[in-house]
Amino acid sequence: MGRPIKRSKMGGDVGFGGALGGKIAVSNYRQGGSNTASTTAYIVSQRGSKQFKIHLEDSSEAVYTLVTKATLTDNNTFNVKLVLDDSTEGYVEKFYNNTVHYVTADGATTGTIKYQLNAEGSDEGQVSGVGNIDVR
Repeated sequence: MGRPIKRSKMGGDVGFGGALGGKIAVSNYRQGGSNTASTTAYIVSQRGSKQFKIHLEDSSEAVYTLVTKATLTDNNTFNVKLVLDDSTEGYVEKFYNNTVHYVTADGATTGTIKYQLNAEGSDEGQVSGVGNIDVR
């Protein structure tokens, strides 16, 4: 798996570049054959390079696999939305301590970018060359 991301990146008071901090929000997850657009789910801890324990809407916790699909088709998968500095939406493919590898929503572009945790999950207050990930 390599080195896991720092716990301070998954929750806490300080994100990259002194951002607001918080818990990395899970945009959608699939459980029992149905997709859930989440408003309260978040990452609790890392279990593998793409395996994360997440806190779900019903307050339970389970290990799910991180994917880049906007519409989830496999059970026990989830995605994390990223907003790039040009307002392009994408999904995180892999987390590193200061950067993420992402795929844009249309699947046409991939890349690696520094990220910050931002309560609005938009391009407001956007730093050039840094992507925003929503927090809970």
